[in-house]
Amino acid sequence: MKKKKRNMRGFAAICLIFAAFGAFSAVLIKVQLVDGEAYAAAGNSLTPKTVVVKAARGEILDRNGLPLIVNRQGNSIIFESAFFPTAREQEQRNTIIAALIRLFEESGAQWQDKLPLVFDAKGSIAFAPDRESDIAAMKSKDMLNLNNYATARNCFDALIERYGLKSYKPEEARKIASVCYELKRIGFSVSNPYTFAEDVSVELVAKIKENSSFYKGVEVEIVPYREYADGTVAPHVLGMTGAISAENYKQLKAKGYKLNDTVGINGIEAAMEDYLRGTNGEKTVSTDSEGNTTTKITKQPVQGNTVILTIDSNLQRVAQAALKEVLTSFKTPVEPAGSVVVLKVDTGEVLACATYPSYDISTYGENVDNLSKASGSPLWNRALMSAYEWGSTTKPSVAIAALEENVLAPAERFYCPGSYMYYGRRFKCEQYHASRRVNVVNAIKESCNVFFYEMGDRVGITKMNEYRTLLGMGQKTGVEINEAPGRLDSPDYRKTLGQTWVPGFTIQSAIGQAGNLFTPIQMVNYCATVANGGTRYQPHFVQSIRSYDFSKTVLDKTPVVVCQTGFSKGTLDLVQHGMELVCSEGYCRKVFAGLPVKAAAKTGTSQVMKTINGKSTKINNGLLICYAPAEKPEIAVSLVAEGFQSGTKAAAIAAEIFDYYFRNTGSVEPALAENTLVG
Repeated sequence: MKKKKRNMRGFAAICLIFAAFGAFSAVLIKVQLVDGEAYAAAGNSLTPKTVVVKAARGEILDRNGLPLIVNRQGNSIIFESAFFPTAREQEQRNTIIAALIRLFEESGAQWQDKLPLVFDAKGSIAFAPDRESDIAAMKSKDMLNLNNYATARNCFDALIERYGLKSYKPEEARKIASVCYELKRIGFSVSNPYTFAEDVSVELVAKIKENSSFYKGVEVEIVPYREYADGTVAPHVLGMTGAISAENYKQLKAKGYKLNDTVGINGIEAAMEDYLRGTNGEKTVSTDSEGNTTTKITKQPVQGNTVILTIDSNLQRVAQAALKEVLTSFKTPVEPAGSVVVLKVDTGEVLACATYPSYDISTYGENVDNLSKASGSPLWNRALMSAYEWGSTTKPSVAIAALEENVLAPAERFYCPGSYMYYGRRFKCEQYHASRRVNVVNAIKESCNVFFYEMGDRVGITKMNEYRTLLGMGQKTGVEINEAPGRLDSPDYRKTLGQTWVPGFTIQSAIGQAGNLFTPIQMVNYCATVANGGTRYQPHFVQSIRSYDFSKTVLDKTPVVVCQTGFSKGTLDLVQHGMELVCSEGYCRKVFAGLPVKAAAKTGTSQVMKTINGKSTKINNGLLICYAPAEKPEIAVSLVAEGFQSGTKAAAIAAEIFDYYFRNTGSVEPALAENTLVG
C-alpha cells in the first residue's frame, strides 16, 4: 500500500513538472513568437538605436574644375521602424501605404516601385523584363520560398496571401505588395529605415506633415542628391547612380553596403565608386517610455572624394555639336549615328568622347522607357562599345610594317594599273592617280589599294597583325569605363569559325576589310601613337582625385606607357608625311584649309551589311583618324560616321574640334598663311 502511494506521489510530481514545463513553454512561445514583435518594438522604444547617416557622394569635375556632377539637398520620404506599424499590424500598414501611394500618384510624383512583377497589355500579371536576378531573389528561400519554376501568378498570389491584400483590387494590391516586399527585402528595422520616395517636392512634404498623425512612422529626411550641371554633356562617360541589384549586393555587402544604398551603375560613377562613396556617419535615436524621442549625431558623415576628369567640358560640347550637325546634314541609308574621340597624344588623356544619338542624363529617370526603345540606341556608347571595320585608316599601320620589315624601300615606287591580280582574281584600286607610279607617301595620300594589296602580300598576315597589336588594335585600351575589345582578324580567329584562312583575306585585311573590327577609342590611340613617335599610352578619363575639401590629393594619375613600339624615326617620318599630304593636297584639303594649324589625317571607308526595311543591304561607314599640329602633334581625333560614303565627308567634325582647340586652349601659335612675309 505504501509502495502504491509512493508511486502515485512520484507520478503526481512528474505530472507537476511537465505541467510547469508546459506552462513555461507556452509563455515562451507567446513571448517569442506570438508577441515577439510587440516586445521587440517596446525594447526598441526604450533602448538607444544607432542609425546610419548617409554621406554625400563625391563630386565630378572636368579638367578645368568646372562642375559636371555635384550635390544638392532634397527631401526623401522614409519609414521609421520605431514608429511605423509592425508586421503584426499588417492591415494598418496596408492602409498607410495605400494612402501614401494614392497621394503621390494624384500629385504625379514617383515613388520607388521595385517589384519585378507587372501587368501586361492583357491585364495579366507577368515578370518584369530584364529582371532575372531580382526574380530569382524574389522566389528564394529568404523571400517567398517558392520553386524556381514558380510563375508570376504564383509569386503574386503568395504576396497577396502574405500581406493580406485580398480585399484590394489587383492593381492596388500589387503596389502595396511592392512596398511590403521591399521592407522585407532590405531588412527594415530601426537601424535600417526604408526610403519610399526620393527628391520629393515641398508641397508633398507639407501634405504628409499635415497628416502626420495618420502617416504613422512616415518621416521626411533631408538628403543629398546628384545634380548634373548639364545632363547633355558626356552622359555615356559620366554614367549614373541607382539602387543595388540583388546580383551586385552579393559582391558589395562585404564592403558594408546595404540593400537600400545607392551605387554607381555605369560610367565614371561606377568605375570610381570606391572613391566617390563617402563615409557614412551615425546618429543615436532614443525613445523613452512616454514616447519622447531624442536624436544625437555621434559620428559625422564624410563626403566622398572629388574626381577630376581629363574631359574638357567646353571641347566636349563642341565635339557633340559638330558630330550632330555633320551627321544630320547628309542623307544616308541609315539613321544618323556615329562617334568622335579626342585624345592628348603625349599623355593618353581623353579630352572629349561623344556619341550620337545621345540623351540628357538628368532626365533619364522620366524617359528611360522611351530611350531604351528609341531608334539609334541613344543609350549605347558607340565611342567605346561599337566595333567597326576600319577601312583605309589601316594603311598607315601596313606602311609601318612594310618599312620596318624591310620589304619596302623608302623611295620605292610601285606601278598601279588600276587593279591587282591575285590568285586569278582582280581587285580594283577605286582611286585615280595623277601618276600611276606611287611611293609610300603618295600611296597614303591617295589611298592606293593596289599599293597596299602588294604590301599586304609582302608582309603577310602574321607580321601585319604583330604591328597592329603593338598599336593597340583588337584589345582593350584600359580606360576606366566599360569598353569592347574589338577583333583582330587572323588564321586563328577563322579557325574558331570553322573557316580556313585563304590568301585573299590577307590582302583584304591590308586595306581594312576582312574581319577586323575596332573601336573608335582604339583607333584614336593608334593615331596618337603614330603622331607622337611610337609611344602607346593608356587612354584615361580620370586626371586626379582630391578629398572633398581639396586638402589632399588621393590619386594623381600620371600617364601610363603601355609600350614603346620601337618604330624608326625614318619610318614614322614617311607615314606622317603621307598623312600631312591628305590634309594639304589630298581629300581633306578643303575642309582643313582654314585651320589655325596644319593637320595630318587618313580617311577610310568600310562596307558593311545592314538590315534596312527587312532587307540585307550593303552600306558604307565613313572613318577618319587625324592629329594636329602636323609638325608638333598635341591632340588626335578619330571619328566614325555610319552610312557615310567616306571619312572625307565627315572630316568637318574634326575640323571644328581642331579650330576650337587651337584657337582657345592649344599651346601652338596660329600657322602663317602662305606667301606671308617674315621680318
